[in-house]
Amino acid sequence: MTEDPRQLNFYRKIVSLWKDMQSFVNAKFNRTLPFGEYFVDRWEKARMLGFGKGTSIYDSSVVIGDVKVGKHTWIGPFTILDGSGGLEIGDYCSISAGVQIYSHDSVKWAISGGIAKYDYAPTRIESRCYIGSNTVIVKGITIGEGCIIGANSLVINDIPPGGKAYGSPCKIRGNSDRYLRRKSIPAIDPSKRDISE
Repeated sequence: MTEDPRQLNFYRKIVSLWKDMQSFVNAKFNRTLPFGEYFVDRWEKARMLGFGKGTSIYDSSVVIGDVKVGKHTWIGPFTILDGSGGLEIGDYCSISAGVQIYSHDSVKWAISGGIAKYDYAPTRIESRCYIGSNTVIVKGITIGEGCIIGANSLVINDIPPGGKAYGSPCKIRGNSDRYLRRKSIPAIDPSKRDISE
């Protein structure tokens, strides 16, 4: 079997471009990325998906079904956004690396041997929320405005606005205003914050 010179030439061009992009990104941002991240603009991908102005989403993120995301939200690498039952994420949210947000499950389907159908329920993350790395949010959950969810949490119950919660299962441990005060950051009065920009 002989190699096709066109394929070999194409391969060499891709590798050369990849090396150039690696050098550029490493020099500018001091980071190394998965292959696809060098070729996909995070903000362009967010625009293509119909997400709000200033929002970015990594190429390694999986987006399924009906997902709506507001403005100036950051969606980190290796995330799963399952909108098969409807998923809304507000403005100014930070969805950290490895977060999985679901709006369906297949538990009944699996244990019934395929007789029962999948379950669907809309999931909502309101504006100004931080979701820590590797958190899993199950279907039908609402996380209220201004919440902090700690890393590696399993969210199986709604979290009220301003909650600071973590754990598996996730439990409320405080509030985000207290956290902001401790960090010398003024609390946000949503009625006075212009998020229309």
